[in-house]
Amino acid sequence: MEKKVAPKKYALVTGGSRGIGRAVCIQLAKDLSYSLLINYNSNEAAAQETLKEVEAVGGSGEIIQFDVVNAEAVVSKLEAWQENHKDAIIEVIVNNAGITKDGLFMWMKPEDWTNVINTSLNGFFNVTNHLIQKLLVNRYGRVINMVSVSGLKGTPGQTNYSAAKGAVIAATKALAQEVAKRNITVNAVAPGFIKTDMTGDLDEKELKKMIPANRFGEAEEVANLVSFLASEKSSYITGEVININGGIYS
Repeated sequence: MEKKVAPKKYALVTGGSRGIGRAVCIQLAKDLSYSLLINYNSNEAAAQETLKEVEAVGGSGEIIQFDVVNAEAVVSKLEAWQENHKDAIIEVIVNNAGITKDGLFMWMKPEDWTNVINTSLNGFFNVTNHLIQKLLVNRYGRVINMVSVSGLKGTPGQTNYSAAKGAVIAATKALAQEVAKRNITVNAVAPGFIKTDMTGDLDEKELKKMIPANRFGEAEEVANLVSFLASEKSSYITGEVININGGIYS
């Protein structure tokens, strides 16, 4: 009788090439037994660097290129990947891809509104909608959406980003209720000020005065929380938005 091969299990991290996405990939490789599927849009060298760091901590993985905004590309790239990995299951989805185009609302260009909404909100839809059916069939899964303190309290100069992340928070709560019976959890992680390329231009010395913890967070601190939510240990937590912001908004 032919021995049945156990499926290889993957965690997909969108926007996994830098910043919080990279830290998440490395932490998942350290803590859990998943192979990493590291998504990037344009910076292949950065994605390869993330993969190297994943392998350096004993993990395995590969990179996959698509723009989360482009629904057709998301479907065709993920289907092609599945075709080449017939025994693979993506069990964990970390929707991390996001962009900012900050500016006061009265001067905001329509494309700055649309691009930010498209990346965070439609990106969440395009990736998760394509993969959710397999999670439901397998009766197990973890969906983790990276949101922001901006999506909870609103940040001046970020009306577009606040709107996008606020919408993903609402979607997280709704989807969690739809899929909970199938042992799939859907949660959101809401970082405050974290040291990454995205916050590189901010005046840390000035801003940290607003933060009770008196410092910016590290990407690795966010990654530890994501890793917990991606594990079996978090099985009774769903529909939650977990703040990780040094007490700035709690």
